[in-house]
Amino acid sequence: MMTTATQNNAVPLTLTDPVNAAILAVSEDRISGFHRDPFGEIARLSGMDADTVIERIAALQRAGVIRRVRQTLLATNLASGALVAWEIPPARLSAGFDYLFVHDPFSGHVVIRSTDDETTGSKYRLWTTLKVPQGYSLEKHCAFLMEKIGALSFKIMPARRLFALGVGHVRRKGMEPGSKSDAPAEVLEIQSVELSEVQWQVLTVLKREFSADELCRNLWDVRAVEAGVTLEQFYEVADELRVKNVIGRFSTFLEHVKPLATGEKVTQYNALFHWAVPKGREIDAGRQVGRFHIMTHAYWREGGAEFGNVNIMGVAHGKDKNLLLAHKAAMDAHLAAVGIPVSYTNVFWGGRSEIKPSEIVPRAYRDWCRDVGINPDSMRK
Repeated sequence: MMTTATQNNAVPLTLTDPVNAAILAVSEDRISGFHRDPFGEIARLSGMDADTVIERIAALQRAGVIRRVRQTLLATNLASGALVAWEIPPARLSAGFDYLFVHDPFSGHVVIRSTDDETTGSKYRLWTTLKVPQGYSLEKHCAFLMEKIGALSFKIMPARRLFALGVGHVRRKGMEPGSKSDAPAEVLEIQSVELSEVQWQVLTVLKREFSADELCRNLWDVRAVEAGVTLEQFYEVADELRVKNVIGRFSTFLEHVKPLATGEKVTQYNALFHWAVPKGREIDAGRQVGRFHIMTHAYWREGGAEFGNVNIMGVAHGKDKNLLLAHKAAMDAHLAAVGIPVSYTNVFWGGRSEIKPSEIVPRAYRDWCRDVGINPDSMRK
């Protein structure tokens, strides 16, 4: 019999509640790959029973503490993706932010950033992550958006390698500067993966977020019907997608920018760290930076002259700006200690921010093009 979670007004909604903290420390970013029973796996790793896990996650989602529950993908292998920095007149900054968040389904994170000191890159205030489906052009998409938002220029910075990818705010709370793994981070290669029609069918419904009312042990039954396959076929295709390295993790995403209904704020500061290391040392440096536990993301991206020829970037979150700077100082010292020189470094602080999953399905891109009056074929590479 299907077990569903119901709203219980007595369920604690704070992040400091020990049961919530134990569940979220696992459910944010520790359920890697595809699981037939993800809530059972969260229960196993958190030491809670599955009914409690579902009840708590559903209650936190209804209260807006958790903003999204979904199976994530390693979308960098399914779509052309990049970090994009936009130079935009101050008078158009807010409207440009709104347009990209509301009207462009392919822009994911949309953030207004600033620096403590003026640099050549400081004029780039608007930052987005962008993915366009296979076969379509990032440059053409950005050129269209530039006209729509009134930007003066843009800088596209695709990831060449990934070294850290996992947003676990609860488990990072109170982390000491310098905390790192015993070994350098693993390197995640970026490689294009082609899918069959049935794999796209399953992936399209697999990645869609769940409402609180959908949370149950038999999570995938309805999605299999929606994909037009049997449950066993659904599982088989999901396993194929895992082997193709396009499955990320099952995750509960906290609202980490805006104050929660409880008055709590998960994080106060969002820091984008930049380092420029010698050519040929990018992977070495990325593996060293990515081993630090505070890092939610770490990449090899080329920033060019606009950003001091930076080539290693990473993101960290926290409530205390000075503590985040202490974390960065520990990473700077470690890079020096292992013999990796840094010719330039900077921190871009996040202000206003909105996050949504980037659409990556080719059919959705063609539909969007027609909606905005573009011939889809004109947007191909």
